[in-house]
Amino acid sequence: MGKAKALRALAWAMGIACVAIGLFHVLGGNAAIPGEADAGATIDSLGRFLGAIFVGYGLTWLWAARRTPVPAAAVRMLTGVFLLGGLARVLSIAVAGWPHAFQVVLMVVELALSPVYFWLADADEKAIGPRRTARA
Repeated sequence: MGKAKALRALAWAMGIACVAIGLFHVLGGNAAIPGEADAGATIDSLGRFLGAIFVGYGLTWLWAARRTPVPAAAVRMLTGVFLLGGLARVLSIAVAGWPHAFQVVLMVVELALSPVYFWLADADEKAIGPRRTARA
């Protein structure tokens, strides 16, 4: 698989995963947070709100995946947000201690995949070249 196809496939996968995870949090509230089913109304409200934001993040990945070429600037911005999320988890560990093991796995994925997305960001633009522009 070429870099451009890998970028498009990963952008689709990221978008679908983020929309699904976000909806899970919107619908599940505290039950969607490992070990926090009884966290109370404030965390429930925050979790559902952030779930909705995550749905929007996933939809933006899907928007980018549908463009021809996949816009490198959008991939870089979305990847920057993804990396910031992983770094925020590192900060949380430093400040509050280790979370549920599943959250650690998510942090590792966020930190490991970010360089891959940055590396692939302009693959589709390079593969297509100047002959085609992004569709609306």
